Amino acid sequence: MHVRMNCLLRSPVFGGVLLSVATLVLLPRPAAAFDLFGLFGSEEEPPAPSAMALPYSLRFTGTDDSDILRALQDTSTLYRLRQEAPPDGEGLVRRAEADLRRLTDVLSGYGYYQGTVSIRIDGVPVGGEASLVAAARVAENARARTLVPVKIAVDLGPAYTLRTVTVLDPRGRPFSEEVLPERFTRTGDDVPARSATVLAREAKIVDRFRALGHPFAKAVTRDPVVDDAAHVMDVTFTIDPGPMADLGEVSVKATEGIDPAVIRSFIYSEPGDPYSPKAVSDIRRSVARIEGLGAVRVREGESLDAQGNLPIFVEVSERERNLIGVSARYSTVDGPGVRAYYANRNLWGGGETLRLDADIYYLGLGYDPFATQRKLAGIDTTGLGGRLSATFVKPALGGTRNDLLANLFVTREVQQSYFVDAAGASVAVRHRFSDTFSAQIGLDGQVGRSKDAIGTVDYRLIGVPLSVTYDSTDSLLDPTEGFRVIASAAPYPGFLGSDPGIFVAKAQGSTYYALDDEAKYVLAGRVGFGSVSGARLDEIPDNFRFFAGGGGSVRGFAFRTLGPRGPFNLPIGGRSLLEASIEARIKITDTIGIVPFFDAGTAFASTLPDFDERIRKAAGIGLRYYTGIGPIRADLAFPLDRIKGNRELPAALYISLGQAF
Repeated sequence: MHVRMNCLLRSPVFGGVLLSVATLVLLPRPAAAFDLFGLFGSEEEPPAPSAMALPYSLRFTGTDDSDILRALQDTSTLYRLRQEAPPDGEGLVRRAEADLRRLTDVLSGYGYYQGTVSIRIDGVPVGGEASLVAAARVAENARARTLVPVKIAVDLGPAYTLRTVTVLDPRGRPFSEEVLPERFTRTGDDVPARSATVLAREAKIVDRFRALGHPFAKAVTRDPVVDDAAHVMDVTFTIDPGPMADLGEVSVKATEGIDPAVIRSFIYSEPGDPYSPKAVSDIRRSVARIEGLGAVRVREGESLDAQGNLPIFVEVSERERNLIGVSARYSTVDGPGVRAYYANRNLWGGGETLRLDADIYYLGLGYDPFATQRKLAGIDTTGLGGRLSATFVKPALGGTRNDLLANLFVTREVQQSYFVDAAGASVAVRHRFSDTFSAQIGLDGQVGRSKDAIGTVDYRLIGVPLSVTYDSTDSLLDPTEGFRVIASAAPYPGFLGSDPGIFVAKAQGSTYYALDDEAKYVLAGRVGFGSVSGARLDEIPDNFRFFAGGGGSVRGFAFRTLGPRGPFNLPIGGRSLLEASIEARIKITDTIGIVPFFDAGTAFASTLPDFDERIRKAAGIGLRYYTGIGPIRADLAFPLDRIKGNRELPAALYISLGQAF
């Protein structure tokens, strides 16, 4: 189906050049079909010759542009009905006649305003009453003998470009530079004068006014005029911004089984806040964080309320409560791992989630340069490690922005140079100040045994961890703007029963900056810091010490191997950490990207980085395959300063879902 946007007819003449009015055609989207690289063939054979009908063969000529050809095919009655043969020659001619009226509009829609289309039936051109009779007669001659040959010949002509874009208010006055910056009307020599280009520019301009607080901004008219001599188009938009408005009351409609108070606690906008499309999308994004919700629809009111504000309506539905999942991972350095989980995402109707996780991994199938040293040091492990945990979250306690979090775990952590057997429990309350900022305080207790090259530590820790999180990024798995900061401080004092008494501080920040409007070029950077104090290194359990190295740290080096070394040259970790990464995320196509990166960092024996340890560095190149749920990451990293005695590999490969940070 075609939707035409016709302008008022006018024929102004400038310098003897006749300007004709352009007709913009909203082109149909190409039909989707599964044809793997054309291996199975996408064209069906036409029906066989018949005495009851006139099947025909159809051929397009004159263009090699696959997009234009597909648009012509989707518009052509001859093409779409080729499997339904007409009963007679007149029926075939009527199809061709209908195509002649439509197909030139397709060419105009792609910026070829002098393009022409001709159709021949067995060599007889279609056009005019006399030719229609002749074409029908020659078609009848093929009845029951052969397919009627039909040819659609396309002459594109010159491609037109967009020369000027003018934007006026309903009174015919231009908008100021402050309201509508020049970038919204800027054109270039290579901007095609296509319908899609003009409509996209119009939408961008309307979105500008909506972003300025005009929810009912709209295009009143669009007036494209083409210059057939210069092969250019000038287009004028008349934009009615409509009234400015703030956000009004937010109404919540939830299906049975979901407490509306929980949903409201995740809505941070208040009546009177400035309106913008981003403010509306932020409401949807924050509500969608509730795991028990399926569809989340946020719509704007069709009119302003009595206070001149725009009402907002939130409609949600519950998703399937029970979820079972399995995932796998592999690193040439860290070995393979498998994780399975079960989750109930709305346990009692208040958005409560209960999740059970089981993770198992095997260090022995990766590169294990420390196997001999571990035996000499008396660290007896098979390389098999794992973790069982249960996590419970109750959001919106009493309808507030406070969430209750609880966790139980038991683990055997096996690494290149140590192992830890431990069990623990924690409970915490998290307060959400906004969709981007939260703070948390809790009580944590755990017991365990840690063994490495410098000895065995039996520990008991009871502490009060505090943390803050700020995240203004636009995506969890593939951010292109904003920054993240996670900082925590966890005192485990002796007077609460901890042995040893320690204080653990951690902080990590990352930032993302898109160099272009489409975020095809993104710079990303990360810095991490850690410190543990209050006890000697040999009194601190290994799982509370700091190590660098691995897919989320300094890529190219084995996981948790960078830092101070002890007996038998085994990594023993440090009491502080400093690491950093920088990446350039470059999209080659919509689905393929490359990521050159540089990582640096190490752990230090002192409680604060003193740079006595050598800062380790690595560089590499990554491949990204972008999917609907996030990019699939494959990173190949190369250590730049390997130490021969440390038996470090020259390269390491990492594969996972999501960006490295």
